Amino acid sequence: MGLPHEPSRGAAVTDVRRSFLLSLADNYLAIVLQLASTVIIARLLTPAEVGVFAIATVFSALASSFRDFGMAEYLIQARELSHEKIRAALSMNILVSWAMAMTLFLAAPAAAVFYREEGVGQVMRVLALSFLIVPFGAVVQSWFRRELNYKPIVITNALSSITAFAVAVTLALLGHGYMSLAWSAFAGIVVTVLGSTYFRPHDFPRWPGVKGIGEVFHFGKFATGMYVLHQLGRGAPELIIGRVSGVADVGIFSRANGLVELFRRLLLRPVFQVCLPYFAKAEREQGTIAPSYLLSVSLITAVGWPFLGIFALTSFAIIRIIYGTQWLDAVPIARVLCLACAIELTFVLSREALLAGGAARRASVLQFQIAALQVGGLLLAIPYGLLGASWGLVLATAGGLLVSHRHLSQAIDLKLSVLARACAPSLLLTVWTVGPLAAAALVVPIVESNFVVWAIVGATACVSLWLVGIRLLKHALWAEVDRLIAKVMRRRAA
Repeated sequence: MGLPHEPSRGAAVTDVRRSFLLSLADNYLAIVLQLASTVIIARLLTPAEVGVFAIATVFSALASSFRDFGMAEYLIQARELSHEKIRAALSMNILVSWAMAMTLFLAAPAAAVFYREEGVGQVMRVLALSFLIVPFGAVVQSWFRRELNYKPIVITNALSSITAFAVAVTLALLGHGYMSLAWSAFAGIVVTVLGSTYFRPHDFPRWPGVKGIGEVFHFGKFATGMYVLHQLGRGAPELIIGRVSGVADVGIFSRANGLVELFRRLLLRPVFQVCLPYFAKAEREQGTIAPSYLLSVSLITAVGWPFLGIFALTSFAIIRIIYGTQWLDAVPIARVLCLACAIELTFVLSREALLAGGAARRASVLQFQIAALQVGGLLLAIPYGLLGASWGLVLATAGGLLVSHRHLSQAIDLKLSVLARACAPSLLLTVWTVGPLAAAALVVPIVESNFVVWAIVGATACVSLWLVGIRLLKHALWAEVDRLIAKVMRRRAA
């Protein structure tokens, strides 16, 4: 029995726009709920409690990288997708997920001893439970992504986010500390799996199969290595700081990094949801990824650089509003991490571009090099404290820019000079947007007495300057914004 046909070429651009907008809606609802939860929990949990959960989450994320085993990427990039391939992907995902559940559960006591915190082990055991059920929803969601059908994903994730919010806040108010975050994460995954099962097409394969599992394994072994290394690099700060400085410092770093993660969720998460199918479609239909990649990076930096600049400039106000006074030590660290993230935006999609072109092995090698740079930068800089560790990440990210584009040059014939020209308008837009506010901050610094006013004025001025800037500079992003505005106006007129 065949699967539904993919959209025709003429509908491809419309599908990508629709999928991106739905992904934005899904992501922003989750952000609103997460912010509401964070505002409450940051005032109920101590830095040490947040640090315990942050360390356990790194181990869970590493296990998740193994658990996925490149299954989503395999299903998305396959030129022809059959029921046989879906069953094989489900089988592999179940085997690896259950193995990771056992590994995480058994490793919990050792992790607790290593970090001298019993709570690390307790959280790991709860997070391990989710690995037993994830495969039964992950395969279906991957197929929805391949088809650029984001409506079921949006509904399911919305219900999951609402559930996670309710559980986290309720248990935190009842005094369950870091365990409130652990059970919140588990509850959200349960709802995601149930929702995915509900929306699954009636003819979609329900049971695993072994035929074709070798092909899944061959692809997954490279993709898995890539994502494990990526997660190791991302989680290295918490793992290293937790051992060297203690869980309280992990909590401070986690809150500083939380500001950058807020930006990632605002922009990068919905982009990642769409870009791999987008690149894969470009490869199948046009035979090249480079133009789509350049356009994507240009759009990302046009949004990311100005808003990261504003985040760094107003980090005192943002952290004071969201987290409260006990987290102000995170302000200088957050500013440095915003710089690291700005550099990362120039190559953050390189992994997906290589995967879409079928170069899973090259993507894995690239991720190893990036992770090695991140760990090396941290180890060299950690003796200088949390701020030193943050600058170590900036240097490591700059190195990641160079190695990633060496791979892209060889794989898709993309030169660094071409990328620089594509990003030049975004740099001008950033200076236009951030420059006036930075000058104002020199005259009227952001302090305790005016941080709320600065947050409101800064956000309003940033959005206004940014919109005017993309129009004056005729940035490629303006066409998308103009199209969205016109669509909204037509609906209001109707």
